[in-house]
Amino acid sequence: MTFQNLLVEKRGAVSVVYLNRPEKLNTLNQDLHNELFALTEALHEDTETRVVVFTGTGKNFSAGSDLTDPVMAKQATATRLEKLRYMKKGPRTISSIYGINQITIAAINGYALGGGACIASACDFRMGADNCRVGFPEVGLAMNLSWVALPLCVHLIGPARAKEMVILARKEKAETLLKWGFLDQMVPEAQLLDEAMKMAELYAAQPPIAAQMVKRSVNAISSALDQSIMHMDSDQYLYAVSSEDFKEATQAFFEKRDSTFQGN
Repeated sequence: MTFQNLLVEKRGAVSVVYLNRPEKLNTLNQDLHNELFALTEALHEDTETRVVVFTGTGKNFSAGSDLTDPVMAKQATATRLEKLRYMKKGPRTISSIYGINQITIAAINGYALGGGACIASACDFRMGADNCRVGFPEVGLAMNLSWVALPLCVHLIGPARAKEMVILARKEKAETLLKWGFLDQMVPEAQLLDEAMKMAELYAAQPPIAAQMVKRSVNAISSALDQSIMHMDSDQYLYAVSSEDFKEATQAFFEKRDSTFQGN
C-alpha cells in the first residue's frame, strides 16, 4: 500500500509507521486522517505484523490538527450537519488506532500535541525521548478535548492528573509524563527508535493469538464505559466553538496575547 503522508517500514514482524509531514510538524490534515484509517484497515488483514511502532519524521511526533488544511477552512461556512460529519474524522482515526489487533507503541519524538497526543494515548505503550513534550491545548483555546481521547488520558494517569493535564493545557515534560504514568519509558533522544524496537521485538516474540487476545480484553475492560459519554464529544465541540470565549481564544492566539474568558 502506497501512502503520501505516511512512511511504513517493515522490520520483520514489526512495522514502523512514520507520520510524514515534517514540513508541517506532522500535523493531521484530511489526507493523513484517511491514510491512517486505511493503514489500520490493512493491519486487520495483516497476520505477519505483530507490533506497530508509531513515530514522526523529523523533529516532532505531531503538533496536532493542521489548521491550514483547506478542508478545515471550509468548515467556516459549512452547515452544522456538515461540521458534525467532518468532526467524525478525528474520533474515527483514534478509535481505529485503539482497535488495532497488533501491539502498538508510540515512540514520541519532540512535540505530541492535540491530535498527536491523542494518537499516542491510543497506543498500548508510550516511549518518549527525554526532550519530548506532550499536551492537550484544546481547553486553552476554549474547546473540549474530543476525538474520544479524554477517557484514554484518564485510564493512563487517573482522574486528578487528567484534569490537570487537560484543563491547564500545558506542554508537559518527559520527566513529568513518566512520573504520572503517561510514558512507560523515557530514553535519550538519539536512542528513541532503537529502544522502541527493543520493546517491539520483545512483544513480537510472544505468541500472537494469546497476546492479541489479552490486549483486546484489557482494552474492553478499561474502556467499557467510554462510549456512555464520549459519543457526545463532537457535539460538545460544536457547542464550545460557537462560544464567544472560543472567538476570544482564537483572536488572542493569533495576536500572541493572553485570553480573557467571560464564560459566554
